[in-house]
Amino acid sequence: KVRIGRVAAILVGLVAIGLGIVFERMNVNFLVGWAFSVAASANLPALVMLLFWKRTTKQGIVASVLAGMVSSLAWILLSGDTFKDVYGLSPEMSPVPFSQPGLVTIPLSFIVLILVSLATQKRVGLPGER
Repeated sequence: KVRIGRVAAILVGLVAIGLGIVFERMNVNFLVGWAFSVAASANLPALVMLLFWKRTTKQGIVASVLAGMVSSLAWILLSGDTFKDVYGLSPEMSPVPFSQPGLVTIPLSFIVLILVSLATQKRVGLPGER
């Protein structure tokens, strides 16, 4: 367990350094907004539904966190600001209409959690059924 933790810490550090190099020309305030958007997309639906919806399942939470994180990171990489500041391309070439992913990815994460939780409910049989 300790070895896995060390390897994970090194990998996270290397990814952070790589992203820092790639996004060096971007405004720090904008990057912080993106970080909060990714965190909200990954965590908010799981926390809210775990507290307030008794049919939430472990599989639903995992799927929601992954969907929120992946979709918000993809949205950021496809945004006009990233096209302009990182890729050196025209922002009009961007396939997404705005740069803040949370407006789309947080509801998407809620939907994924609900659908996966409903699909992975434990079936409760009637008395006398096998």
